[in-house]
Amino acid sequence: MRPAPTYLKMPLLALALGLAACSTNERLAQVDQKTGINFANYKTYGFMDAVARNDSAFQNSGTGIFDLKLAVTREMERRGYRQAAQPDLWVNIGMVSQQRTQTRPGDFRTDAAARYIGQRNYHWDARDVPVGQYQEGTATIELVDAARKELVWQGTTTSILSKSAARSAKQIDKAVATMFEKFPVVPR
Repeated sequence: MRPAPTYLKMPLLALALGLAACSTNERLAQVDQKTGINFANYKTYGFMDAVARNDSAFQNSGTGIFDLKLAVTREMERRGYRQAAQPDLWVNIGMVSQQRTQTRPGDFRTDAAARYIGQRNYHWDARDVPVGQYQEGTATIELVDAARKELVWQGTTTSILSKSAARSAKQIDKAVATMFEKFPVVPR
């Protein structure tokens, strides 16, 4: 068999590199903002009441809520906002994580999970086979105009979280930075 011509190898290499670049565990961040708002008018921010959010329930739980708070603080301060007790913008953060099961398609010829289905529609049926567990986290950041008590900006992202706390903190930083790339005030 002759090797493929060079002009056929280059597009296949480009396709493979493109697919490898897309294979990230972080999903695209979604951002919504209220129209007609001039974010340059806001100078200060503050986090919503810790008691209302029940921050104490998250201590040492591995959820990353404090990493999320630090990442939001970093991004707000990069844009010139400063933290205050009576802010122009209230920041409400939330994080939900859940255990997910990774599966692969079953094959009735090789998997023991195949079963025979009858009653006039005779066929073999193979179900998805579980191959692992992973943690998926969804982070939400909401900015509320303190004077009008109105939501003016919201960002949400979902990502597979690492089992390592340090790596998970870096993932949260990256996800928050990705959300704030779409924020109307650029870093200073």
